[in-house]
Amino acid sequence: MPKDTKKLPKAVVLLGATACGKTSWSLDLARKFDGEIISADSRQIFRKMTIGTAKVIGDWRRSGLGRVYHVEDIPHYLVDFLDPGKSFTVAEFHEQSIKHIKNIIKHDHTPFVVGGTGLYIHALVDNLQIPRVAPNKKLRKSFEEKTSEELMAWLRQLDPKTADSVDMRNKRRVIRALEVCILSGQPFSQQQQKGEPEFDILQIGIRVPREELYRRIDERIDQMVKEGLVEEVRNLIRQKYSWKLPSMSGIGYRQFKEYFEGTCGLDDAIERLKRDTRRYAKRQFTWFKRDDRIKWCENYEEAEKLVHDFLKK
Repeated sequence: MPKDTKKLPKAVVLLGATACGKTSWSLDLARKFDGEIISADSRQIFRKMTIGTAKVIGDWRRSGLGRVYHVEDIPHYLVDFLDPGKSFTVAEFHEQSIKHIKNIIKHDHTPFVVGGTGLYIHALVDNLQIPRVAPNKKLRKSFEEKTSEELMAWLRQLDPKTADSVDMRNKRRVIRALEVCILSGQPFSQQQQKGEPEFDILQIGIRVPREELYRRIDERIDQMVKEGLVEEVRNLIRQKYSWKLPSMSGIGYRQFKEYFEGTCGLDDAIERLKRDTRRYAKRQFTWFKRDDRIKWCENYEEAEKLVHDFLKK
């Protein structure tokens, strides 16, 4: 018998495209409803990468769980904890986010999962049972030598469903899908089976008109540059972090590769970052609009009422 979700512990997911306002809404909601925040952002997990990931500035404090990242006195989890030289899988996010939600509920607080990484949110909301296929360095090395077009052609043969949904420009994701297909002998898309729900989850999406969102993105990137984004990338290069790493191949960092290699100017790199961020925001919205369970809000007051009514039920 499927579980009755209405009798399950409650959690709130706040999602949306980059620069839509998730940070300010989440802090206001957490203050209002005695909440704690779990980040669902695949870029803000990395230490030393603050400006380029638009990570909200906080401080680490000691608690019963060890050290916890706080922003304006609100605990945040799965943010600013991983060295840029390491990777963090969707399976690990799934496992860690469930652990944190349960712990927050145990202390009679409200868990807010906040971010724009669609696969992270999908894994949590639908309790995906994700296979733990370990990375294979030898296989990955052979993939790296091929073009994105060659890899996508191969993926279309092995797993057409994943090939339709993955971003071809994100070579790392294409490689991971191929790796799982080959090592497990099954299409990647068939392995992400939905499990029984762990929580009763309210999903709230922030809707911003596209022109306004693009304006915010451009302004945010100009501000990032003023705050020292280029120097942040330079420091990572000095510390020998490779452009091939998941951290360095993300938006906010890879766009500066050619600038540091001397093959393009700084203005061109910044414009490329703006263009790629706008494209990313468009892909985020395309991903989220497929889920008709998401309640879309145009202002904070709508979101606050939804959370209030949901928690009262």
